[in-house]
Amino acid sequence: MNGKMGSILKLEPMTVWKYFYDITRIPHPSKKEKEIIEFMVQFGKDNDLETIVDEIGNVVIRKPATEGMENRKGVILQAHLDMVPQKNSDKEHDFEKDPIDTIIDGDWVRADGTTLGADNGIGVAAAMSVLASDNLRHGPLEALFTVDEETGMTGVFGLKNDLLKGDILLNLDSEDDDELCVGCAGGIDISAAMEYGEEEPPSGMLAYRIEAKGLRGGHSGVDIALGRANSNKLMFRFLMQAETDFGIILAEAGGGNLRNAIPRESYSVLLVKSGQAEDFEKFVRDYEQMYREEFIDTEPELVFSAEKCEMPGKVMNGKDQYRIIRSVFACPNGVQRMSQAVKDLVETSNNMAIVKCEGGTFEVHNLCRSSVDTSKEATAWKIAAVFQLIDAKISMSDGYPGWKPNMNSAILGIMTDVYSRMFGEKPEVKAIHAGLECAIIGGTYPALDMISFGPTILHPHSPDEKVNIPSVKKFYDLLCQVLEEVPLK
Repeated sequence: MNGKMGSILKLEPMTVWKYFYDITRIPHPSKKEKEIIEFMVQFGKDNDLETIVDEIGNVVIRKPATEGMENRKGVILQAHLDMVPQKNSDKEHDFEKDPIDTIIDGDWVRADGTTLGADNGIGVAAAMSVLASDNLRHGPLEALFTVDEETGMTGVFGLKNDLLKGDILLNLDSEDDDELCVGCAGGIDISAAMEYGEEEPPSGMLAYRIEAKGLRGGHSGVDIALGRANSNKLMFRFLMQAETDFGIILAEAGGGNLRNAIPRESYSVLLVKSGQAEDFEKFVRDYEQMYREEFIDTEPELVFSAEKCEMPGKVMNGKDQYRIIRSVFACPNGVQRMSQAVKDLVETSNNMAIVKCEGGTFEVHNLCRSSVDTSKEATAWKIAAVFQLIDAKISMSDGYPGWKPNMNSAILGIMTDVYSRMFGEKPEVKAIHAGLECAIIGGTYPALDMISFGPTILHPHSPDEKVNIPSVKKFYDLLCQVLEEVPLK
């Protein structure tokens, strides 16, 4: 079955999909959550529930226990309000104004050329459904809806230590319905910047715009081990050989726009001697064929192309071009080390997320993740060292910690038992190579017993994002049953 926006209102559980539909109507990219915060406050008021907005913008909604459940431990349902704004290059969409158009595609819901926002809109919708229900059994409930999770977790970093009252935190932000997540990676941002010299373009040259596009991108943590191409690395690998073989002169380059998304598109504007045009165009076609062969399984839509363009007003000077191209080419990217403690888990990675060379300024932005803090720091300094060699100015964020698994967690035992009874098999218990707000919340509220789970969502942080319809019901049914079986205080 295929359909356009609105058809998701017929899906089960209807209340979850209804609230998710409402969320898709409200623009809510990271740092632009004003409207959705107002929506959540109105939701709380409409349901006569205590509703608080803290100074950061986080929303807390409290619901009393159902009759006879007052002596159960308090549960916090936690999800984030913001979404990653990514779209295909041919899609006209303003994430600050336009709603998300949803499409039912078989057993999946996806968006029309943009990210869907199931990360974490389905988690938000599930918590809202619980809060609005009058036929579920549960102890004292709080729902914590945080802001700005995707671009730095500033919502949870600003969380005060006297706001929450619960004993158990259920984070609704995982992306595989047969898994219970009990740990996550920490992260740190590493940026480099420098000014470069510009000069007039020489005569006897042709200008070309080179593009790498059609890549799948994805979540820079969850998808980093899938072997997908990073458009920035493709571009600067090409530029390195093009400089050596053709003496190209670079005018500008850029790629990527989000720190936590694998970049899908990059471009450069460069000059080639007029007499080399035919050979250079063949060189680009050969590179496209080479890249397609290298990424035949992971990037079936890869395009690497060259088109003649207008002559730019300025170009990089030769010395700075030489250094910048080589530093980007040499910067570590992708999986750096697999975990020795957890099978098939990425321990440490880096995503070269954003590169900009324009108007005399060079910038590069990386997001390094690791479940081992010392490895995270060492990799960050390795990245910094590459750009220090070209005298770039380095800046690093304070970063955020990982969440260490607690295999003796009481809520883990309860959820494993409930899952096994409901679905006839044990869930997979694992850690994830991505940042979860549990890590920061646990630092502020160290006594909380925490677990993360959710429906199956594929390719978050990219326009290929989609959520599995049957898994949403499975996830919500599990949530409701766990709330009924929360232990006594």
